[in-house]
Amino acid sequence: MTNEFDRNNGYQDQNFTMRDPEPSENSGAHAESGSEQHEQYRKQESEYTEARTFEPEQHTGSQTGQPYGFDPGFSGREQQKAYTYENVPHMKAKKVKEKKPPVFITRKAFIITMICCMIFTSGLTVGGMMLFGGGSGGIGTSKEISATNYTLAKSTGAEKSVEEIIAQNENAVVEIKTESVSTDSWIQNYVTEGAGSGVIVDTDGYIMTCNHVIDGASAITVTLKDGTSYDAKVIGADEKTDVAIIKIEADNLTAATYGNSDELSVGDLAVAIGNPLGELGGSATTGVISALDRELTVEGQNMTLLQTDASINPGNSGGGLFDGEGNLIGIVVAKSSGSNVEGLGFAIPINTAAEIGKELIENGHVTGRAALGVSVIDASDAQTAMQYGLQLTGIYIAEVTGSEAKAAGFERGDMIYYIDDTQIDSSATLSSILLDHKPGDKVKVIVIRDGKTVELTTTLTEAQ
Repeated sequence: MTNEFDRNNGYQDQNFTMRDPEPSENSGAHAESGSEQHEQYRKQESEYTEARTFEPEQHTGSQTGQPYGFDPGFSGREQQKAYTYENVPHMKAKKVKEKKPPVFITRKAFIITMICCMIFTSGLTVGGMMLFGGGSGGIGTSKEISATNYTLAKSTGAEKSVEEIIAQNENAVVEIKTESVSTDSWIQNYVTEGAGSGVIVDTDGYIMTCNHVIDGASAITVTLKDGTSYDAKVIGADEKTDVAIIKIEADNLTAATYGNSDELSVGDLAVAIGNPLGELGGSATTGVISALDRELTVEGQNMTLLQTDASINPGNSGGGLFDGEGNLIGIVVAKSSGSNVEGLGFAIPINTAAEIGKELIENGHVTGRAALGVSVIDASDAQTAMQYGLQLTGIYIAEVTGSEAKAAGFERGDMIYYIDDTQIDSSATLSSILLDHKPGDKVKVIVIRDGKTVELTTTLTEAQ
């Protein structure tokens, strides 16, 4: 196969077969030996390969009118040699970019890099969990919260999802189990168990719950979300507001953030987290705020409560009620006990509970509150009166505890009939009267003793 030279495209096939050009009149003068010709063609072939990276411009000679590189006086071989990039004027060279060799990473370097990345991302994850209180079991938060030096969080309007609210607070809600020793009619002692919930309100281990959850308990056990259990001691309790503070020996706990219950509106989101039935710790239910400033009597005390339709069950008492931003807005205190009644749950507003909690931590009791100096039995219903063998329903003195009350002449068994001009028909009425006074006030008290009325005057003391 013979390939002839194309002056525009060069040789058409690099695997060409050389042959001698046709004889011309000048070929004899320029003939070379076969070996020299073969060497010359090999050189031309190499030059041709380089010449393919150039585009010759079509310029004509000044005398012959033929393209540069053509001379009729040369033989075919010399014409072919003449038409190379070295011999053609005005040839523009195109620079060919050299490809950079690929960069390879060794297997060892790759493994080391991956390990470093894993360590770095793990550090970010752990740091984020500690920063935002995501540590398991309530321990591991770097956010310090105090129950005595607190501020009520202001609403930002940026509500969170229910999942986010639960994740933020599930470690702050605990299970509480109590044991109490009682005596039956045969003078035999027996242990009764109770259960409820509580909310960690201070990273140093202070827990807020309801007074009726821990009242009379001889032993209290607190269990965190991760299952860790602690013995707890009572720091203070307030019967009138049903708020109590207990403490466990642990620190760096996940604590709830106080919201502002005064800013709530009917219809706002409410999420309750607690220990329903005393066995289902960490349960969460959702609803709305159904009513504000609901006046109810709970455990013989007149209380102003929040109402919610979030599901509340026995064991939820002392648990937390949270708003749409994840802030604690109430301490769950009760549900309606009426038959076939659902969707009526109640909570102590956190503005009230936080103030009482601070007093209990700092003083062990609520200061500035007036007391009569006696302990009483509420026999305002016929069944209780019959149980105690009483002929009249009312409020009876069980024990005289205060020096002022003793000096005034109160006796065990007296039925408190009137204080000033208000008839006392329940313990809730008695508490309401005392809240309207302060320590040091003098009051007139009428009691029924042995079927007769006795008028006494006493000075109110500070409740302990």
